[in-house]
Amino acid sequence: MLAFFFYRSIWAVLPLSVIGGMYFRTLQKRNIRRNRMDLERQFRECIRSVAASLKAGYAVENAFRESEQDMLMLFGKRSAIYRELELIRRGLVLNITLEELLRSLAERSGSDAIGQFAEVFAIAKRGGGNLPEIIRESSSLISQQIDSRQEIQTLLSGRRMEQNIMKLVPFGILTYISVSNPGYFRDLYGNLRGVVIMTVLLGIYLVAYYMGDHILDSMEEH
Repeated sequence: MLAFFFYRSIWAVLPLSVIGGMYFRTLQKRNIRRNRMDLERQFRECIRSVAASLKAGYAVENAFRESEQDMLMLFGKRSAIYRELELIRRGLVLNITLEELLRSLAERSGSDAIGQFAEVFAIAKRGGGNLPEIIRESSSLISQQIDSRQEIQTLLSGRRMEQNIMKLVPFGILTYISVSNPGYFRDLYGNLRGVVIMTVLLGIYLVAYYMGDHILDSMEEH
């Protein structure tokens, strides 16, 4: 698209493919962040289930095993939390401690909330703390963090939609003028001066594009 609108040349596709690679890396980072937030939301329900099982008298390892079935009913077999609980179940069979398994989950997910829970759980397990109460408190804390992030997401969703529209406006204007007045941009293509001018405009567009995405992404992460 950039090669067509800015250069009208198939040869521009090769150098502009670098921009395409950067764009897909950005999409990948967003998907990772979205998956992490989904896992945190599912993990909140998991520890609520664990807390209920502990209150009913289960040992903590068995409580996590029982929560696997609850997460299966809530989120399905393909959900991230179900896969993680399956790993935890297999690890327990191999006599890996629950503290290590939760710490491994936190490292894989990159979630601060899960990491905090894993650390608090390990300290409480070693110190003989009141695990049901600690898990309930951790569930409440994670819920507050997730609710705050969801509120931020809701506030920013409208801004991101506006930004996406603004990204397409220049191409809409170019298309409209090109259709209504086919020769209007003729001097900007096929010559060195036109290439320089369009490259400068492309640079301005990409800088604005990056700054807008960077600001919104930073707000979502924090």
